[in-house]
This record gives sequence, structure tokens and C-alpha cells, in this order.
Amino acid sequence: MAIWIWKRRRRKAARKYPVPLTMHQLWMVSLSAPVNRDKDSSRTTLYPFTRIDDDKAGRWLADQWEITSRDELVGRLDGLARTGYRAGARRRLGGVEPLAWDAGLYVDITRRGFACGMLGEADAWTALKNIVPAVVRSYASWNEYAEHYLLGRMVWRENLRGTPDAPAPQAVSDAHLKSLLDPANRASPWNMAPWHAISHPDHTR
Repeated sequence: MAIWIWKRRRRKAARKYPVPLTMHQLWMVSLSAPVNRDKDSSRTTLYPFTRIDDDKAGRWLADQWEITSRDELVGRLDGLARTGYRAGARRRLGGVEPLAWDAGLYVDITRRGFACGMLGEADAWTALKNIVPAVVRSYASWNEYAEHYLLGRMVWRENLRGTPDAPAPQAVSDAHLKSLLDPANRASPWNMAPWHAISHPDHTR
């Protein structure tokens, strides 16, 4: 006799946070779209997953970033905003500073900090707004943003080569970004929130 084991499905994030993001909010969340490749990732909500899993967000921050408190989270965000990894990558890239890599990580960490309760919703949006001016000054399109994200990831991968923490092949990230930039991909947040939308008055979608 077959035995079926039913796993309780977690509540959908969209049900807990039902109000759709405005155009500016979606644009800010979309800065972390290159980072979020997993099937359970949400790229159109402040909450980072499609289903509520606060513990997962907390474990990830602790395991990947050694962040276990609000103060540590705020400190890490401040570091990414000020210099991040782009300062070290600059020497490897002939003077190019891939801010997009740091910005993607900054937004991803902010969203996970919100998910596990280290940041309130208002504080999370304030943190995201803080990174916007530097990103807008640095890039003129999602294509440019994607190119610099890949440059930053390339340097990061090289630094981890031969270690137990070796990340996924570059081809995986390339394919993900290609999908985000595909004009025919209606699910891409970059198509839902065009680059120049952040420079125009905000509005509901």
C-alpha cells in the first residue's frame, strides 16, 4: 500500500502582502533580480520568496553573510553602499567599478532582512531608496546594469576558485540575465519596470 506524505505548503507571500508594488518600488526590488535565480524567489515583491519562509531568510543571512542581528545587517548594508566589492574589483577590471554587483547584493540582503524581521517594511524601503541615486548616476539601462553585474560576479568567482564555496558556473548567471533582458519575457521585472521609470513620477501599476 502506497503511503502518501503531505507537506504543508507555506502561505503565499502575495496573500500576506497583497498590495501591488508601485512602479518605483518594483524598480528598486528589481535591482536584485540577477541574484535571485531560485525557483522559489520572488522578483516582484519586497518579500524575497514566493511563499512565506522567514526562517530561511534568517538562516541564509547567518550562513552566507554572518549576519545575526539588525546592527550587523545595517553595518553590512552601509559597507556595500560605501565601497562594497567594487573597490577591490577595480584593480582587476582596469579601473571599472561594478556597482551593479554591490547593488544587487545590497537589495537582496535588505529584502531578506525584512523577511526575517531584522528590518521593518518602512525601514526596508528606506534602505532601498538610499542605493537608487548611485545606481541611476552609474547606468543608463538594464543592459548596462546587467553587464556590470556580470563583471562583478566574474571577479567574485575568480576569488573563490578552488575553494569549497565555488559558485555556480558563469553560464548559469549569463542565461538568467539573458532571460531578464529578453523583451519577450513578460515575467521579467525589468520589462515590467523599464529603466527610466525610476526617473519619472511614481504611479501604481
